[in-house]
Amino acid sequence: MAKLNQIIAVEKGVKSKSFQDTTAAHQRIQKPALLAGISRTYQPKDEEGEHLPPESTRVQVKAEDVLRETAASLTRLFDVTATKDWANCTARADVVVDGRTIVAEVPVGHLLFLEKQLTDLHAFVKKLPVLDAAESWSLDPSTDWWKTDAVRTIRTKKVPRNHVKAEATDKHPAQVEVYYEDVPVGYWTTVKFSGALPARRVNELLDRVEKLQQAVKYAREEANSAEVGDQRVGDAVFGYLFG
Repeated sequence: MAKLNQIIAVEKGVKSKSFQDTTAAHQRIQKPALLAGISRTYQPKDEEGEHLPPESTRVQVKAEDVLRETAASLTRLFDVTATKDWANCTARADVVVDGRTIVAEVPVGHLLFLEKQLTDLHAFVKKLPVLDAAESWSLDPSTDWWKTDAVRTIRTKKVPRNHVKAEATDKHPAQVEVYYEDVPVGYWTTVKFSGALPARRVNELLDRVEKLQQAVKYAREEANSAEVGDQRVGDAVFGYLFG
């Protein structure tokens, strides 16, 4: 009995060798000269005629041999792949976080799907908008938004003022300089609202995603360590195809 992770480990090598063998077989049977043979002898018309030696060329490639070799190579690939695929149907594990089973008996194929999705979710959660740490926020139950305390500020208005630099005389008019003075005219009361999230909430979500990611990886390793029975489909397939 092998383990699923062992089958997965050898599958790539088996695929590569099978591809090489099949490619080589295809090339061999595409060369007519290798498939052809000849034997001929020469007999002169009379005894005084020239005597020539016989000629012969052996057949170097026999198509039936190529079929048999190809079937043998592909049978290994079919058997390894079938063993993996059959095992993927039965290899399962629980996804457990802090002693709590989140999902029970998850097939190994779906565990791989979960890993990919959780990687994307982690990136998504990391980019969630966070409330400005420079402000003090509280949740407003009437709007379900976050809000700051009201801040009162003075609104001012520039009012022109005259500054007499020199009084008027009988010879010269008064010298007056105009300047502007900020005069309070009212008050602004400001409350800021936000739909962002507290940093604490984002950190909690990231922690949950990371814990689940780890749990899924553990589950995948457990599922991949399950013992699997060898499947034999290649003989049946090629016994029908080339038999």
